[in-house]
Amino acid sequence: MPNSLTSGQAPSTTLDMVGLVDQSLGNAGTSSSAPILEEVNMDPWALPELKDTGQSWKELSLASRVLRVVIGFLKACGLLGSLYLFICSLDVLSSAFQLLGSKVAGDIFKDNMVLSNPVAGLVIGVLVTVLVQSSSTSSSIVVSMVASKLLTVQASVPIIMGVNVGTSITSTLVSMAQSGDRDEFRRAFGGSAVHSIFNWLTVLILLPLESTTAPLEKLSALALGTTRLQPGGRAPDILKVLTQPLTHLIVQLDANVIMGSATGNATNSSLVKRWCSTRGEMTVENSSYCGVAAQGLCPERNSSAALEQLPCHHLFAGTALTDLAVGFILLAASLLGLCSCLVLLVKLLNSVLRGRVAQAVRTVINADFPFPFGWLSGYLAILVGASLTFMLQSSSVFTAAIVPLMGVRVISLERAYPLFLGSNIGTTTTALLAALASPADMLLSAVQVALIHFFFNLGGILLWYVVPILRLPIPLAKRFGDLTAHYRWVAIAYLLFTFLLLPLATFGLSLAGGTVLAAVGGPLVGLVLLIVLVNVLQQHRPVWLPHCLRSWAWLPLWLHSLEPWDHLVSRCCPCRARSPPRAAGKEAHCHENPEVLASQQL
Repeated sequence: MPNSLTSGQAPSTTLDMVGLVDQSLGNAGTSSSAPILEEVNMDPWALPELKDTGQSWKELSLASRVLRVVIGFLKACGLLGSLYLFICSLDVLSSAFQLLGSKVAGDIFKDNMVLSNPVAGLVIGVLVTVLVQSSSTSSSIVVSMVASKLLTVQASVPIIMGVNVGTSITSTLVSMAQSGDRDEFRRAFGGSAVHSIFNWLTVLILLPLESTTAPLEKLSALALGTTRLQPGGRAPDILKVLTQPLTHLIVQLDANVIMGSATGNATNSSLVKRWCSTRGEMTVENSSYCGVAAQGLCPERNSSAALEQLPCHHLFAGTALTDLAVGFILLAASLLGLCSCLVLLVKLLNSVLRGRVAQAVRTVINADFPFPFGWLSGYLAILVGASLTFMLQSSSVFTAAIVPLMGVRVISLERAYPLFLGSNIGTTTTALLAALASPADMLLSAVQVALIHFFFNLGGILLWYVVPILRLPIPLAKRFGDLTAHYRWVAIAYLLFTFLLLPLATFGLSLAGGTVLAAVGGPLVGLVLLIVLVNVLQQHRPVWLPHCLRSWAWLPLWLHSLEPWDHLVSRCCPCRARSPPRAAGKEAHCHENPEVLASQQL
């Protein structure tokens, strides 16, 4: 060890030198074979170069090689098992939300006066998707209502937009499980936020445009009129085949109850499925009277049929609990399983993806085509995201799997963004194939709703991806991720406000009528847009503003800073809602572990 470290000079280490070990804070106490970051001032959103300080394969003995292979195999099995349980937990979580809010979601669709308002239709789509945790279920409800003439195609367009926004809540919930590490949470939450920001920005442009000129409705009708529809088979449901053996042992739901509640054919039956199949026995008497020359079957006047219902075999098949009680039980169990699997996944990924392995994986996933075809890499990522979502039959599972990989620096935000866009396209192609499998009386309506969903996401890609300078969700998500890394309670506030409080408030105002909604919501939206405009001008063109608006210092502190709110949350919450100062943490780590500095290339 150098004398400068052993002679007591470590406490005088400058903050620049301390910056060398910023990444080592989360791995304090680990073995010396951990990867070492080569950047001094590392961008928290960058994917730094890594080098492995452990022994190479040639330097290992035979026993060490066998041990490494066995450990690697066990880690791979642990990754696959954790991923499988993670996906099953998402499925059970969706079932829990459906039990808690499915009938409420169905009742929301009944008020046609409310649905005629585009803004109310938008927030209803968000609210219902959050309640049932399934964009496929929400879309199916819309298709059934349009086919039953309870909802017009024009009124269904804002609801489809809301469904697209609401489905991004799953990745946001998954990112909350990585809040224990500041840097991981920054990247994971930023990755989930880029999906939500893209959806909201697309809605802000296309919803007013659709309300005035209805381009999506006209384009879908035009595409529908130029094709001859033939009912087809359903899309391959690979994921369900893998997860149903486990999830069907826990709970099974009857989706027809939700449809009946929305279309007015509601029953008082439970959403928990109790009878899964039937077994029938046909007995025919006097069959000797049928001659050999008889073409076809014998008359059925002397036949009788006895059908027997077969019960389901899951945990809640014969329970006396209400749907609400079963929903709360499944919600607690699924959240516990989801968080446990996610923590285990992150730990295993951090253990496996290190050194040369991590660099190889990052290079493959984040690789770009050589100049001048580098711009094609993002579009290839869109195709990959659409294909994987189509195979998995679930955009929620795909996006929820991307978020932890972003947290552990495997996928960059710039590469995850087109993957999310491709996921949006993939889920619409799945819905389109499912619509083609609809009955003949519902075929046209189902296909048109699926086409509207497809053109909405395609329009979002044209708006916010084709022109590089307009890829606004990426810088907005980075700033939001930095904010939530410093004030972690902001993530919970965002989750509650965006997906629950705002839709509920808008829905409540819409019940009072469109005039009340416009009178209250119009000034608030105008005020928000004015504040955004002033903030942009303060940063880029302050001379264009009067002196009083060049800063917000004249306002009370709680109106232009989060510090007072942070102190309030810190008092109310016993846990540490805010991260410790970055420099202090790095300096303390250096003082306690001076050998870390000795291993760095200063």
